[in-house]
Amino acid sequence: QVQVVESGGGLVQAGGSLKLSCSPSGRTVDFFNFYPMGWFRQALGKEREFVAAITTNSLDTYYADSVKGRFTISRDTANTTVYLQMNNVQPEDAAVYYCAAKRFPGAFSDERYYNTFGRGTAVTVSP
Repeated sequence: QVQVVESGGGLVQAGGSLKLSCSPSGRTVDFFNFYPMGWFRQALGKEREFVAAITTNSLDTYYADSVKGRFTISRDTANTTVYLQMNNVQPEDAAVYYCAAKRFPGAFSDERYYNTFGRGTAVTVSP
């Protein structure tokens, strides 16, 4: 089973920046580069929502309107890592951020087409 591990979360001041990372673990490394990858987030008391996604060749990226222009998704195929660069972080960005592989055809923003969600990495934003 494909597994991913998210890292890079922490406390950031509003207006600051943070970079999240997502890497596969174990025998899943050879599968990683075959799938589009996405980031989702879940704030306390809210449902998980789409943040960003990237295709296997990195030619196409997709963003939620709420993060467009502030967040950038990228992937390093050689190191099998997907990143989420978060700039101008706002209090409403506080959440647990999850990485997942898009294993099924469908909308990039729909988590039903993803699996292999990791345990997440928490982002806390101070005023």
